[in-house]
Amino acid sequence: MTAPLIFLGIESSCDDTAAAVLRHVPGQAPEILSSVVEGQTALHAAFGGVVPEIAARAHAERLDHCVERALADAGLDLAALDGIAVTAGPGLIGGVLSGVMLAKGLATATGLPLVGVNHLAGHALTPRLTDGLAFPYLMLLVSGGHCQFLIAKGPESFTRLGGTIDDAPGEAFDKTAKLLGLAQPGGPAVEAEAALGDARRFAFPRPLLDRPGCDLSFSGLKTALLRARDALVAEKGGLTVQDRRDLCAGFQAAVADVLAEKTRRALQMYHDLAPSHPALAVAGGVAANKALRARLETISAEAGVQFLAPPLRLCTDNAAMIAWAGIERFRLGLHDGMDLSARPRWPLDQTAPALIGSGKKGAKA
Repeated sequence: MTAPLIFLGIESSCDDTAAAVLRHVPGQAPEILSSVVEGQTALHAAFGGVVPEIAARAHAERLDHCVERALADAGLDLAALDGIAVTAGPGLIGGVLSGVMLAKGLATATGLPLVGVNHLAGHALTPRLTDGLAFPYLMLLVSGGHCQFLIAKGPESFTRLGGTIDDAPGEAFDKTAKLLGLAQPGGPAVEAEAALGDARRFAFPRPLLDRPGCDLSFSGLKTALLRARDALVAEKGGLTVQDRRDLCAGFQAAVADVLAEKTRRALQMYHDLAPSHPALAVAGGVAANKALRARLETISAEAGVQFLAPPLRLCTDNAAMIAWAGIERFRLGLHDGMDLSARPRWPLDQTAPALIGSGKKGAKA
């Protein structure tokens, strides 16, 4: 399909309620006409993490307003759209169901095509939205609920090289922040403290570096930080400001070291495909971490591959990436009917063995 397309995107897989309108003219860069994201940080702050029931209720209350705002910001109405894309999984099932039901209602009322989108594909295809990156490219998808290395070969074709077998990095950052009494979301809070700390003070482990392959594990690292914190408390009766900063710095350095080494291994596997324009892209909420971006950029330069990271506003969950992934699917002639279901689990690589465990922000996939 080569006609110009305008799509509404709807995203509600975790704790961000989002809607966006995106226009794409073949041969031109996609244009984000509007992007509305309403976070739920204040709703979950007292609980130290995302509460699925609260998130689902907030999505149900906010989704229609987000859609109205996205259309108004774009200066369009429903009649101007060519399709509706919605996150159909993976994620917290209550939130995903809220988005899917709204999208079905809009599609039924307007007769517009409905396209269900894998949330992970939205992140994985973001470099094509922002930079027009050609397939195949290596993607490190690193977020609150997911972490995996993927070779993106097409909008519907992904090969997983490895992933986390327990906590995702974003989840580990959130739990670290909670252990140290920092605000949620934990990633930005830990990063800010780490910038003022000594990463060499604590000898934290680098999990799974002694094993071949690209699988990752961060649960043991979180436990090591807990033990170091408890030892300091037992010795001093509490934590000083510098103790907390050093713990954060050591933890962040360990995460960065693990991701850096695993990225080197993934790049070696990716090079076996002999891509004509080799590229490493990173996406997901943890991709906003400046220290991690810097390490990945260095590794890419050493390997002679292009490095791409999305703008910070497109790192975290948003509906612009869902609209774009919907357009990519629709141009392949793919769309869905009213039997589209909300899915808590939905692996991008259908042939790879299931990853173990379930993250706080959604099921592993």
